[in-house]
Amino acid sequence: MEEKDKILDIKDLDVSFRTSAGTVHALRGVNIDLYRGETVAIVGESGSGKSVSMKAAMGLLASNAVVNGGQILFRYKNEAGEIEEADILKKDKKWIRRNINGRHMAMVFQDPMTSLDPTMQIGKQITEGIIAHLGVSKKEAEERAKALLEEVGITDAEKRMRNYPHQLSGGMRQRVVIAIALSCDPDLLICDEPTTALDVTIQTMILNLILKVQKERGISVIYITHDLGVVAKVADYVNVMYAGKIVEVGNVNEVFYEPAHPYTWGLLSAMPDLETEDSRLYTIPGSPPNLLHEPKGDAFAARNEYALAIDEKEHPPMFKITETHSAATWLLDPRAPKVEMPEELKRRIERMRKEAE
Repeated sequence: MEEKDKILDIKDLDVSFRTSAGTVHALRGVNIDLYRGETVAIVGESGSGKSVSMKAAMGLLASNAVVNGGQILFRYKNEAGEIEEADILKKDKKWIRRNINGRHMAMVFQDPMTSLDPTMQIGKQITEGIIAHLGVSKKEAEERAKALLEEVGITDAEKRMRNYPHQLSGGMRQRVVIAIALSCDPDLLICDEPTTALDVTIQTMILNLILKVQKERGISVIYITHDLGVVAKVADYVNVMYAGKIVEVGNVNEVFYEPAHPYTWGLLSAMPDLETEDSRLYTIPGSPPNLLHEPKGDAFAARNEYALAIDEKEHPPMFKITETHSAATWLLDPRAPKVEMPEELKRRIERMRKEAE
């Protein structure tokens, strides 16, 4: 792919947070690439650094955050339709808010009630950003807002414009949040657990809606999620995150059908599955490390039943498996003993493959 098609390029991003208990090293050299029109999913347990890396990309890090190093290059189309590039970490928050947030990069948060203003009518919440970023008249903004509500599947848009958030159902509120995110035609949409609070049928509708809008507008999407079922439906590429690092990256088929990192094996084994022989749901033993005290060696070693002696001493590099697939585990070192994924997971992957076909 040509370099110009790359829309987001995060290189060696390293972020700490100063807290009353000490310094938490939240991101430890994160690399993420995203091309125009593609969908990338970032998966991992809570606290692995998924949301922090995307908040950094949007210039929304909390005031106690310290960026120790790295680069976030964002390429977007300006008003004249030309490609511009901004290094987000070198821009001040005011510039990012005025030029990037909402206009070229928009975020859909997991709980719509926290991102909607309870005291403001829906219509006003959508038109506000349109007027600020696109400089159109109030009447034009209202027309656009109505069209957006219809685009995200809200019927009787005119009436809904006058509603307040509490008058809408959870699924409808999430649709409104998506409409606000799309209102200025962004180049990149970041969805942070967009379906967590919704039931399964509404969840599927929201995912299909985002897919439909993405196809029609040709925008790039990043999903932050710990639900691998969601990832299977929507992603082109998957980044598996653990303790502030990306530990496996590949296209969706590689990560689902040929996972190489024991942590990815654990995540896939923990997906609910009706056919599994074990009546108990699998959980990865132990809990993620406390990044106040940064682990020496591989952060996953303490929970990894396949850990080698070197895991205690040194963090593994990213071993390349194919052009698109890499994983940071010493098991891929040519000197390591041959370790296969668990038999039950092999059977499960075979079932997933058959279902997909």
